Amino acid sequence: MRAKLSYAVTAAVLVVYFVLAGSRGVMLIRSGTLLTVTFGVAVLILPVIGVWFLWKNTQFVRRANALAAELDAEGGLPVDELRRTPSGRVDRDSADEVFARRKAETEAAPEDWRTWFRLAVAYHDARDTPRARRAMQRAIALHDGRAVQAA
Repeated sequence: MRAKLSYAVTAAVLVVYFVLAGSRGVMLIRSGTLLTVTFGVAVLILPVIGVWFLWKNTQFVRRANALAAELDAEGGLPVDELRRTPSGRVDRDSADEVFARRKAETEAAPEDWRTWFRLAVAYHDARDTPRARRAMQRAIALHDGRAVQAA
């Protein structure tokens, strides 16, 4: 619940920023000189890119959470079996062991979104965020029945 609240607050702050930046861009465009119109258009581009990025990221999070809920209902969510350091961080060797098992599981059933979901969690535990995101995107695509490229 805390992560959802943090995400919602961050998204709200970004939306306020996008509105403020966009209004400044419109003010610059209304000035009417070549220089201010050019700057105004440039200022408007940033909020547009930001809104698109926020929208795509929100869609990704919602789809991943839906897969997690479905997998949880099936009893297939990965169990946290990772050893931790005294400070509470995941032990790297432990994460590597779990990752090796999840990778083998995914190679054995490459068209099963469930294995890709669990592999994404293993990548995340191993602190490999880009691969975790790609594996989750593949899980989402397989779940939705879309064709996917090799990860």
